[in-house]
Order: sequence, then structure tokens, then C-alpha cells
Amino acid sequence: MSKNTKYLFLSLPTSITPSHHRDDALDAITATVSPENGTVSSFPIPEFKIGTLDALVQQAEELGKLESMCQSVVGKVGDALKGILEGDEAQIEKMKTVNDKPVDQYLRTFSWNKVKYRADKPIGELIDLLQKEAASIDNDVRSKYSQYNQVKNTLATLQRKQTGNLATKSLASVVNPNQLVQDSEYLETHLVAVPSQQTKDFLKSYETISPMVVPRSATLVASDDEFTLYAVTTFKKHSQEFIIKARENKWVPRDFKYVEGGREQEAKEVERVGSDERRLWGETLRLGRTGWSEAVMIWIHVLVLRVFVETVLRYGLPLDFVAAIVRTTPKQAARAKRNLDQKYSYLAGNAFGRDKKGRVKKDDPSDVHVAGEAGGAEYTAFVYYELEFD
Repeated sequence: MSKNTKYLFLSLPTSITPSHHRDDALDAITATVSPENGTVSSFPIPEFKIGTLDALVQQAEELGKLESMCQSVVGKVGDALKGILEGDEAQIEKMKTVNDKPVDQYLRTFSWNKVKYRADKPIGELIDLLQKEAASIDNDVRSKYSQYNQVKNTLATLQRKQTGNLATKSLASVVNPNQLVQDSEYLETHLVAVPSQQTKDFLKSYETISPMVVPRSATLVASDDEFTLYAVTTFKKHSQEFIIKARENKWVPRDFKYVEGGREQEAKEVERVGSDERRLWGETLRLGRTGWSEAVMIWIHVLVLRVFVETVLRYGLPLDFVAAIVRTTPKQAARAKRNLDQKYSYLAGNAFGRDKKGRVKKDDPSDVHVAGEAGGAEYTAFVYYELEFD
């Protein structure tokens, strides 16, 4: 699926041709769009159960909002796939299929799902069902993706503790318990990560930065490229003061309590969280792929309903129209739309301003909008919607 692909959905009355025949009307649309501007195909739309005019106007508004919601859901599921696959465009494209078909094939061979969305049900019921399904996909994918990210971040934190420098990493595998004063009523050992270039200053001053530091108690525990870790013993009642002064000197006090088997416990925790992360990665990917497929199907079914409802509102009864889909590009779409506007502007009656030769003015100041469409979409003389995938 190319990001440069754009789809146009439209319906026109069969009266655009003298024969009033749908095939002739579709040929007329194809000729008007012209092959260099896009490929035109018939788009099957069932005949739904029509209610009152007031109900149709209300449903047109609801469908406009629902289509915006569907577009948002498809976008958010796509973002989840992008996140889970770390932006790998080739893999993302493989995931973005509809019923295991490329999107273009699904649209070209589209047929209304009569089992799931029975056409003999009231349009209002179909709208409610589609809305609930879209919301469910949104909630499910968002929840699973959030769960995966939480575990992923936890794993990253644990891994940093295993591989970071002595100012940040876990000390369970670094500190020998024999280097610590334990179970003393008065004394306490502090572990301090000192920037390597400050070790001389540290050794000269640590005994005097706070009261009652045990002289010559600084013991080298470990070192890396950035820090040297020392154990320093103080009297407990001045421990807090020593920690504050250490920070003021840009030394990093490390909070550490020796636990028997702590190193093994940390390794097990990393493995457990790593296993959870791998499991959730797979679950999120599968749900994202399924969710994207289902969200696109819902979106297209909503769009079909929009075309149908707007067709009834525009052209009235009895229903005699042809629906088409145009596969094009953003640049070609503008030319196709311009050709269609010029050819079929007469369907709008007096809605468009015209010049002396009867041609539609390109910059019509009347700013007319379709009554049934949300968001004040630009008025067209015929039923017209655009569709793009990010």
C-alpha cells in the first residue's frame, strides 16, 4: 500500500446519462475522471432500510463523526504497529492488510458483510454496532500496547542496573558483604561513587566533611571508566549529614542493603521481565495486525453508509444511482475532482456561482456546506468523500 495512494468515493444519479443505465453512468464517470487521473471501479452499496428524513439528517451527522473516529482508530493502531516494530517500514507494511489482503485489493473486491451487518436492520442500529466495535478495538489495542510499554520500560530499567556505571547500576554483584559494617548499634557503612578525577580530593577530605566519620575507613570496592566506589563508615547519628555533604561534593551516595542471594534474585527478575516483554511483544503485534484489519473494515462500512445516506438526501427516492471508487494520487485527485465538478456542477442547481458562460467559478465565495456533513466539508454537487491511509 503506497502512502501516495488516495481513494475517492462518489455517487451520482444515473440520470447523468440519457439511458439512465448504471453501466453507462459508470462509463461517463470514467471518461470524466480520465485514465491519467485515476482508475475508476464500481463500488457496490446495498439498499438499506430507510427511515424518516429527520432520521437520515441525524444519521448523516452521526456517520460523519463516526468516520472521523474510525480514521483516528486506524491511525492509532498504525502508530502501535510502528512502535512495536520500531519503525521498520517493510514489516509495518506486511502487517497492514485487511483479511490478509492488500488494502487496494480489499477495496477493489469489497462486498458488504451481510452476516455481521445485516442490511435489513435500521441504519441507526448499524451505526451503534459499528461505533461499539471501533471503540472496542481502540480500547483493546491501546490497553495492550500500554501494558507492553510498561514492561518494556521496566526491563530497560533492570538492564541499565546491570550494565550502567557505578553511580547507577545495581551493586548486588559488586559489593562484598565483608566490606560492610552490619548489625552495629552505632556504626553504618556508606557506599559512595566518586567521579574518577575526584578520587584524590575525596581521600583527602572525606574524613572531615561531617562529624564522626571513622578515620581511614574509606575502602576501595570497585572502579570503572567513570567512577570509583568507596565504602566509608560513620556513626549512625551523623549519617544523614555525611550523605548531604557527599552530594554537595558531587559524590554519589548509593543506597544499598546487602541481601543474601540478591545477585541471583536480580538475574531471575531480569529473566522473568524479559520473558514477559517477549510474550507481550508477540501479543501486541498480533492484536495490532488484527485490530488494523478490523478497524479498516469498520471504516469502509461506515463510509458505505455515509455514501448511501447522503445519496438518499441528495437525490431522493426512488433510488437510482451509481457508486464508484477512484484509485488515484493526491495530485491526480485534485485534477479528477476538478473534472467532475465541471461536468456535474449542474446537479447542485444554484449552489455554485457561475461565470457568464455558465461555468463554475473556481473561487466561489458562497462557502456552501453540506447540511448533513460534520466539520463543514466543502460542498460538492454530488456525493463525494476522500480516503487516505498514513
